[in-house]
Order: sequence, then structure tokens, then C-alpha cells
Amino acid sequence: MQKNNNSVFNFCKKCLYSCQHPLGIVIDENGICSGCKIHEEKNTINWNSKWQELKKITQNYKLKKQNFYDCIIPVTGANDSFFVVHVVKNLLKMNPLLVCYNKYWNTPLGIKNLSTLRTKFNCDIIFQNVNPIKVKKITKATLYKLGSIYWHSLSGHTVFPVQISISYKIPLIIWGAHQGLEQVGMYSHYDNVEMSRRYRKNHDLMGVEAENLISSSDNLTEGDIFQYLYPDDHELNKVGTRGIYLGNFIRWDVKEQHEKMIKFYNYKTCKSNRTIDCYDYVDSFNYMNLHDRIKLYKHGFSKITDQLCREIRFNRIDRNSALTMVKRYEQRKSLYEKNFCEWLNINQKSLNYLLDTFKNNKFWKQIDVTRWKFKGLSYHNENMILRKNSAKLKYVQNSKIKVDAKYVTFGKGIKDF
Repeated sequence: MQKNNNSVFNFCKKCLYSCQHPLGIVIDENGICSGCKIHEEKNTINWNSKWQELKKITQNYKLKKQNFYDCIIPVTGANDSFFVVHVVKNLLKMNPLLVCYNKYWNTPLGIKNLSTLRTKFNCDIIFQNVNPIKVKKITKATLYKLGSIYWHSLSGHTVFPVQISISYKIPLIIWGAHQGLEQVGMYSHYDNVEMSRRYRKNHDLMGVEAENLISSSDNLTEGDIFQYLYPDDHELNKVGTRGIYLGNFIRWDVKEQHEKMIKFYNYKTCKSNRTIDCYDYVDSFNYMNLHDRIKLYKHGFSKITDQLCREIRFNRIDRNSALTMVKRYEQRKSLYEKNFCEWLNINQKSLNYLLDTFKNNKFWKQIDVTRWKFKGLSYHNENMILRKNSAKLKYVQNSKIKVDAKYVTFGKGIKDF
């Protein structure tokens, strides 16, 4: 383990992660974390061989009848959706069925991207629109119990494709990258890890399945949560449902892939207040705002740290420059919280009071009743000289979202931006 005389935390010497990462991370005797070490596989793997391996796997699922679906792809109006569909439809020559869980906090930009996605690739798509009253009840329960506003979205996004696999008898689900592999090196690319119920529960859902919410909340019933229930093993085995990750077979580089999708398919991007990256999560008003604020409270780092760790590993920015950018962005104001409070019918002061209870004392020190001091960044190196960014990280911003914009609960995305 790397020793740090200034704190109880051990930080990777290369990236910005510490051993406190919620997904679990290992720092070796040289001070390098497991995420950085697994990332190095990207430079040594024979990716052509891995691609042939992927083609062999998917070939077994191709149907001779062109009107039938070969696989399922979970999509949103952001992230890796365009790239995954591009690979599956244009390179692997498969006929995918797109599925999308409606999070109800959609930006107009995200709706536009979804419209572009299904028309540019000429794909069928199925939406799941859970009763918004139930979604709000679940969100209130997970906010109070788990300090999470995003449980319903993570749960819906990961279970709806599996439910469609069962009901449509389409065994193969194709995902993009595996978070545990990309961030913390939980697995190797050689493991060819696949989606599992266990990983979903322990990491995506913070250890809480839908059925667990009933026992921990007096306000939820089976009728509220049944659409979030994961199919049982008998149903999965009967269809042969499996979920594979393209990140095991393709040299995954989110920034490079997004820029190709902007060029080829006019993927829309926009500026974020809390990060330099304008490619990820442009479909949600809350992910890079309130959700990101909660992440900083609970785990001592926000999304910009994830993004800059990735950029450090690709040698597009040095560690000190990245730390400077983290300091500049991570505590910026979270936007659109008024929208969320109105949607959930709660008071902003009550929300702030509740969120303070989830501040982790490893990273936050309470000064008085209303004031807190964040001590996370200082643990990296108290003697480090923060400087202006010396790297040239460029992102393509080709649209914008109005600050007073309202949630798009449903939309066809026909408006140009």
C-alpha cells in the first residue's frame, strides 16, 4: 500500500483515485491503483483478435429472418448509446431492438439525441414509462433511505432490457463499457465479464433490490416496485439471457468515440457547470448536478474526478493539471435543483438539510449548524502547487440548454438545436 503521511487515505500516484473508492480499488506497493494497471492492458491487447472473438460470439445470435431482432441494446440520449448502436448495426451487421427507460428528467437535448439515434440507424425502439407517481414515491424513499435520487433510473435502465429479453425471447443484450473494469480495474479485459444480477445489486443499486425497498419503507407497496423486479433464474435460463460488454472487445476511449459520433451522426453535446466534459449525461438535468453534488457529499469526489482519471490514463492531461481542474469545478453550484424540488414536491431547505445528513465525515468537517468544510482535495498532497491547466483538452460543444428549461417527461425530439 502507498503510504501518505498527511492522511489516512492512500492515493494512486498516477490518477486521482484513493483506496476509498466506493467500487473498491487496490493500490500496489509502487503506489499505482488497480484501475491504472488494468487500463494499461489497452496498450498491450491484440484488439483485432478480440474483435474476431466478438464477431464469433455475436454470429451465434444472428437470425436468418431479417424482420427479427438479433439482440437488445439499452440506450439513452447520451453516453455510449450512439457508439454501441453504430458498432452493432454497421460493423457487426446485426438487427438490434433498442430499449429505453424513461427517467423523467430528460433534457430537450437528450430527447433530440434519442430521435436522431433511432432515425439515423433505422432501428425500432421500446420505451418504458413507469407511472410517474410511483417513480416519485420510489425517489422519495431512496432519497431518505439511501441518499440517492438516481436509484430508480439505475434500476430501470438495468432491468428493463432484461425484462424485454424474457418477454421477446431475445437472449443477447449488448452493453457498452463495464464501470468496474474501466474505473477501478475490478476485472481484466481478458475476463470477458458479463452483466450479472449480483454486480447490479451490489454496485449499481447500492445493495438494495426493488423488493428490499418495501421492507425499508412504510410508503411503498409491491404494486409500486414490481416493474423494477429482476427476472428469476428460471426465466433467464429458459431464454438464455446474457449481457456482454463491448469494452471487453474494443479499445474503449469515450472521448474519441463521442467525437466520432458527433462527426458521423451529429450527436449533440452541451456545456456542464461542474465539469469540462460536455459529452456525458447531456440527457439528464440531474445527473451532473444534484446527483453529482450528492456523490461529492458521500464519497469525497465527483464526476469530474472520474473523467479526469480517464484522461490521465490516456495521457491527455497530467495529474497536477487534473487536480487543478478538480479544485476549480467540483464544488460549483448544482443547477436545476428548483426543478427537482418542484417535481418531487419538496422544499429546497428540507432537501439541503437531508443531504447534509449524508455528508461523509471522512471528507467533510462540520463548522457549525449550517457550515461545512470540505477536506477531500487536501489529502492528495498538501504541498502540491496547483497551476493552470497545461494540457490541451478540447471538447466539442454544439448546442446548449437554457438554465430555466423544464423537464421533458415525454418527447419525440423533432425540434432542431
